[in-house]
Amino acid sequence: MEFVNYSNIYAMLTETVDRYGESSAYRWFKEPGLTDSVTWNQFYGQVRQVGKSLMALGVEKGDKVSILSYSRYQWVLCDMGITSIGSVTVGIYQSNLPKDVLYIVDHSDAVVIFAEDNAQLDKLMGIRAEIPEIRKVILFAGDVPTDDWVISFEDFLALGKDVTDADFDSRTDAVTPSDPAGIVYTSGTTGIPKGAVLTHDNITFTAQSVKGSSNLYEGDEAFLFLPLAHVFARICVYASLLTGCATTFTRSMETIVEDIGVARPHWFASVPRIYEKVYSKVISGAEAKGGAALKIFRWACQVGEAVSDCKLNKQPISLGLGIKYALATKLVFSKVQAALGGRVKWCISGAAPLNPSIAKFFHAAGILILEGIGMTENTSFTNVNRHDNYRFGWVGPPGPGIEQKTADDGEVMYRGRNVMKEYYKMPEKTAETITPDGWQYTGDLGEIGNENFLKITGRKKDLIITAGGKNIAPSAIEGVIATSKYINQICIIGDKRNFLSALVTLDPVNVPAWAQAQGISFNSPEELIANDKVQAMIENEVAEKNKAFARFEKIKKITIVPEFTIENGLLTPTLKLKKNVAIAQYEEAINAMYTDD
Repeated sequence: MEFVNYSNIYAMLTETVDRYGESSAYRWFKEPGLTDSVTWNQFYGQVRQVGKSLMALGVEKGDKVSILSYSRYQWVLCDMGITSIGSVTVGIYQSNLPKDVLYIVDHSDAVVIFAEDNAQLDKLMGIRAEIPEIRKVILFAGDVPTDDWVISFEDFLALGKDVTDADFDSRTDAVTPSDPAGIVYTSGTTGIPKGAVLTHDNITFTAQSVKGSSNLYEGDEAFLFLPLAHVFARICVYASLLTGCATTFTRSMETIVEDIGVARPHWFASVPRIYEKVYSKVISGAEAKGGAALKIFRWACQVGEAVSDCKLNKQPISLGLGIKYALATKLVFSKVQAALGGRVKWCISGAAPLNPSIAKFFHAAGILILEGIGMTENTSFTNVNRHDNYRFGWVGPPGPGIEQKTADDGEVMYRGRNVMKEYYKMPEKTAETITPDGWQYTGDLGEIGNENFLKITGRKKDLIITAGGKNIAPSAIEGVIATSKYINQICIIGDKRNFLSALVTLDPVNVPAWAQAQGISFNSPEELIANDKVQAMIENEVAEKNKAFARFEKIKKITIVPEFTIENGLLTPTLKLKKNVAIAQYEEAINAMYTDD
């Protein structure tokens, strides 16, 4: 495909506004069930207003501006306003603890911060003495204190009223493709977060490559609930902008189910955890009904799987099978589709491996999940399955303009205009990640098949080498174990050990329901964890899942532990497990599983 060499992100926005000016651009919820919206023309005018107000605050080209907020319309608006004048957006997860906020604000050299609400403002007030370079905090929503350090978003927008169009345009004209547009901090699973510097060209190129890999159309509507501090969500927004798609923002992670029914999107992107939860809920609901309803559900799944196989093998669907599938859809699958709004054409899954059996279940239900891959360092996009050419368990071929290869040890590498400029203030880490001729090391292990399809087999840093010399990639095993409706999270251990063991957490809905049905009394999650019957049930679940693995891949022992969360320091803001932290925290329990080793 041919790429447009945009001078900057603002130029890409201007082109979209010229094409789709009066079409809807963004929607958000004023209250449950009721949305408000702006057109591209209105959005464009507000972007200029934000840029002018930042200029009035003295924000210069190259200055860093932080956004400490969950995903919302103002996040995208301010990001566009920041980058339009050549300043640099630094997103911060709203779930970050104050010490993590401090690190990013300080390391990035931020001068202004947009904060979501009073909860986020409280974090900033607590570290105020340690961030003296911050000139102003702008509050999206909430009560503004009588403190000139903090200003409401409405008052902020009024600051730029005296900045002329000519002054604003001179700033946008000065922004070049190689200028930084954002610093995105990695999740920090194995150490301190690193700030990946993404340029305007990184973003405008990647948006085009995503569009060239997807069937995105004007008039389609997207639904966004991923955090915009992660570049995965941001590149979805940029690709939608390029295409003229409207995007609706959920109110919160807790309201996704309610909000998606109102938004009725044509597509959305998610991490596998959401699909896993939906899958578990559907299966549990069917089993809870039992009787004839469960028999119909299982029959529908068998029919759907047969249709899925035909589509995967590009074979025609027979008349008889088509009739059965229409009935299965009416009785069962239509309810799954309706839960996602009823108009979903396809979904994207990224940021972690998706178990193929879950993808196959949704495909059988008439919902196509296209798995892809990307990371912060390559603008969150390298590969994705195509809507007319897909394989479950693979992340698809690379996008247009992106080269891929594997190193001698199987590590996946990429080269293209999507690869970051550098790690901010970390030249040695940059040199370790990007070769002199532009190839990026990913840390992923993989194999490239026919049609340039890529399969990820594991992460180099997670690779387990047992005492017997067996090399095991735990992610695939963890994905299978996690399909148990009673297991919430899993961390496999076994490096330099004689067998694999695991830390597991309990599903917070299905395990209590099971315990009640068994007549087990409990007053807290801790009592469930300590219960012998629960322990035996989880061991049986693992033993059943173990049947899919070779002898050396089977999990021999488990320890049930409390849920891994961001608050207890075991999950990153992108919900990735900090395995080294978990292993250190539960060292005694892990060693106890190997006392007879």
